[in-house]
This record gives sequence, structure tokens and C-alpha cells, in this order.
Amino acid sequence: MSKCSEVMTRNPVVCMPHDPVVIVAQVMKKEDVGPVPIVENRQTRKLVGMVTDRDLAVKLVAEGRDIRTTRAEEVMSRKMVTCRADDDLQKALDAMSENQLRRIPVVDDDDAIIGIIAQADVATRLNQPEKTAAVVKKISRSRPLARESVLTLSPRATAAQPAE
Repeated sequence: MSKCSEVMTRNPVVCMPHDPVVIVAQVMKKEDVGPVPIVENRQTRKLVGMVTDRDLAVKLVAEGRDIRTTRAEEVMSRKMVTCRADDDLQKALDAMSENQLRRIPVVDDDDAIIGIIAQADVATRLNQPEKTAAVVKKISRSRPLARESVLTLSPRATAAQPAE
């Protein structure tokens, strides 16, 4: 079976919690991506959240918030499911399906983001149409409310905790 490192997009562009959401949206546009990982700082790249285009629509636009004064940390999702580069890809795909995630960040042992796996990565790099179709179908079913906990696929002494 494949490892997560074989299909992930490496070194995704990131923003920081204090960045205004207008900067996050500009990064999305420039890089043509839907999610932007939010990191503690650019040196450690420790993942603390994610801002998606949906977060911007629901938590910013729909609430009439100011794009220049609202910070990424105010709209980012802190509930994350992550995987490791050496994890079995099937575990990551199962986690994506079970949690209805279109993408899953790949972190190292220090919770620094090193990659991201999106549905498109699975579709274009896995070359298994039946598996890709099954993953997309499970991810796309109607969505229950998000869970409050952070999940990490690889066992560790301490799991990543959501920033408060």
C-alpha cells in the first residue's frame, strides 16, 4: 500500500494566526487553493488551524465582518484530523471518509505541516479510480456537525491540541 508521502502536495503555503483574512483570501487566489494552513510561526510551521474558502464564506461574509480587521485565528477551524508522511495512505483515506474531509494535513512529529492530501491528489496520483470514487462518495455525503477533538492517525505520546 502507498504511504501518505507518495500522494501529498509538499510544503503547502501557510499563513499565521494574526494575519488579516484578506491576506489569507489573497493567498487562496494566488495559489489557487481552497484551504490555507495556519501555523504558529514560519520557523516551526506548527499547525494550529486551517482556513478554508467555506470558513471565509460562513464565518466572515455571512456575518458581515471586516476583511481587513478580522484575523485568521478568528475564523480558522481548530478541529483538525492530521496524518504523518509515513502513515499508510489507506488510514488517511479512511479518516477523510469518516470525517467527511476533502483534505488532510500531513504533519511531522513536532506537528509542523509538511504537506497536504486533497481529493485531487488522490484522484491524480493514486491511479485507482474505484478507490477514488469511493472516497469522494463518502466525503460528499451530508455533513453532521463537526467534532470538537483533534485526531492524529499515528499513535504518539501527546497529540496535537487545538489552540485556545
